Amino acid sequence: MELSAVLNSLNKDKMIYLKGIATPLMVLAVLAMVVLPLPAFVLDILFTFNISLALVVLLVTVYTLKPLEFGAFPSVLLIATILRLALNVASTRVVLLEGHKGGDAAGAVIEAFGSVVIGGNYAVGLVVFLILIIINFVVVTKGAGRISEVTARFTLDAMPGKQMAIDADLNAGFITQEQAKARREEVTAEADFYGSMDGASKFVKGDAIAGIIILFINIIGGLFIGMIQHGLEFGTAVEIYTLLTIGDGLVAQIPGLLLSVGTAIVVTRQNTEQNMGDQFVTQLGNDKPLFIAAGLMFVMGVIPGMPHFAFLLLACILAGVPGYAKWKASKAAANPVVEREQEVQPTAPVEIKELGWDDVQQIDTIGLEVGYRLIPLVDKSQGGELLDRIKGVRKKLSQELGFLVPAVHIRDNLDLDPNAYQIAVMGVSTGDGELKHDSELAINPGQVFGPVDGVATKDPAFGLDAIWINRKDKEHAQSLGYTVVDAATVVATHLSQILTNNAALLLGHEEVQNLLDMLAKSYPKLVEGLVPDVLPLTTVVKVLQNLLNEGVPIRDMRTIVQTLVEYGPRSQDTDVLTAAVRISLRRLIIQNLVGSSPEVSVITLAPELEQMLHQSMQMAGDEGAGIEPGLAERIQKSLSEAHQNQELSGEPSILLTSGMLRSVLSRFVKHTIPGLSVISYQEIPDEKQIKIVSSIGQ
Repeated sequence: MELSAVLNSLNKDKMIYLKGIATPLMVLAVLAMVVLPLPAFVLDILFTFNISLALVVLLVTVYTLKPLEFGAFPSVLLIATILRLALNVASTRVVLLEGHKGGDAAGAVIEAFGSVVIGGNYAVGLVVFLILIIINFVVVTKGAGRISEVTARFTLDAMPGKQMAIDADLNAGFITQEQAKARREEVTAEADFYGSMDGASKFVKGDAIAGIIILFINIIGGLFIGMIQHGLEFGTAVEIYTLLTIGDGLVAQIPGLLLSVGTAIVVTRQNTEQNMGDQFVTQLGNDKPLFIAAGLMFVMGVIPGMPHFAFLLLACILAGVPGYAKWKASKAAANPVVEREQEVQPTAPVEIKELGWDDVQQIDTIGLEVGYRLIPLVDKSQGGELLDRIKGVRKKLSQELGFLVPAVHIRDNLDLDPNAYQIAVMGVSTGDGELKHDSELAINPGQVFGPVDGVATKDPAFGLDAIWINRKDKEHAQSLGYTVVDAATVVATHLSQILTNNAALLLGHEEVQNLLDMLAKSYPKLVEGLVPDVLPLTTVVKVLQNLLNEGVPIRDMRTIVQTLVEYGPRSQDTDVLTAAVRISLRRLIIQNLVGSSPEVSVITLAPELEQMLHQSMQMAGDEGAGIEPGLAERIQKSLSEAHQNQELSGEPSILLTSGMLRSVLSRFVKHTIPGLSVISYQEIPDEKQIKIVSSIGQ
């Protein structure tokens, strides 16, 4: 069993390798035919292959139901044309070099077409060849080219209308999302196909023109070479080189004519589910035209001097076809087939109800969209763990932040890549990534002891270097220092990080009112004196959002409400109220930053720099608007260096400044230096010691 598996694997690898080198080999073969002289027997094989290829392509076009089913036809047509032109060059070389030796000098195929097909008469051969050229170039190729051009133009012009029709059917509920996607792909493929056919028809036209030019070049060149170089008489040279040239031209033009007919068939086909024979029978098999044609053939057949047998025979056939069809239909009705398909009962049209407000869908507070290959992650019947992980994320964040995180609405999205997912907050895409649901993600935490095999990527949550590895390599990767998680954990971690950073967007009036109602059960008098006597609910919501936006949880609602009740009568400014609440929550804030450590390591601003910022803000009159751009850039650079040093030492990164500058600098570093916390002097508890590790501006 193991040996057979190895052999099967080797065979598959061999087939893949052969497929990969097929195109380069074909290009080399064409170059060889153009540059190198080929023996006569090789030309015979290549000419035979060329005719066989043209026949196969013609039959495929006949039996194809829809043009799009033979979407590779433009490429096949180009390859066949290039092959035929290369053969023309190779055969011309052989005819001119070896033609003086006789009719078989250029191979048996050219000799057969030059002698047997046209009877050895070069005059007849020349006439037949010119007729083929006229038929191919003037009739078939020109008509097919015109149809391709018009069809391509109409198809491209009709694309917007077709797309709108698909969208209308989708919005009306007549088709599903999958059907709409398939129809859009079909419209795009149809436009690409007819656009390619418009260009491919030019190849056929150019090939016909090249055939005429090559004919005269071969005859004139052959006469010159035969009479001057080989001393042949004029009559002998004309006979030999004309027969060889005409045989060569017929060998090339017959496949060209077949491909031209195939091109015409493809561009004139309709997008129906019937092959060409069924279409002819269905559309030409009407009784009345056949009976009238039979009558006319009969009248012409009885006229004296006309070939009676041929006309009368055809009249009988035309008259007998409808009768035979009716007899066959009556016999089928008398003896119904047991396996006949059931007739489709007409269904009553579905009445579309009048639109109402229920049809207007609200955006999801938190949305997760996944590609179709990630559906097993959310399908419990297939062992999907993502739903349970998301529930765990919501529970953890709700406990940490202090309010109930809204539910996550999960749906599949066919517009996404199959392995992609997208996280949206309040209807806006906030994060995305790609997964390999059957692999594990090995994340480089900063120091590992060796590489692992897999596909390099980035951790979507924090942007760390990572590798998608096979599940069997999990223990090996962990032994090297990698943090290995499954695909569901990757999505859950990314979701947790996004919800933490956007917690302020998740908290609205309803959530705040629920928090106040819960607090009122234990402290009814406290809540009763806040809204609306002291502050409106909107102001309370804004203060809580400010806290969440600065990374401060709102678990201690009692302290928050007490502070608002105390400071609310003095000021309605949300920034002032937020600063007051932060001072009241200073123990919680510092504990979240340094834990139970008695010492707080901080980064400070030099007194001169802090005084300069105070003066610039007072002159500007609007917080944050008075920092000169060059100064802001230098501050950001210095803070980034200090922040990195704190991270390398494993300590929290905290910037300590005055209360007036805290909110401005907090907004300044939130997106430029994530992870740097900004606190004021008043927010340091009395029992904590301050340790200055860096001073910016000195």
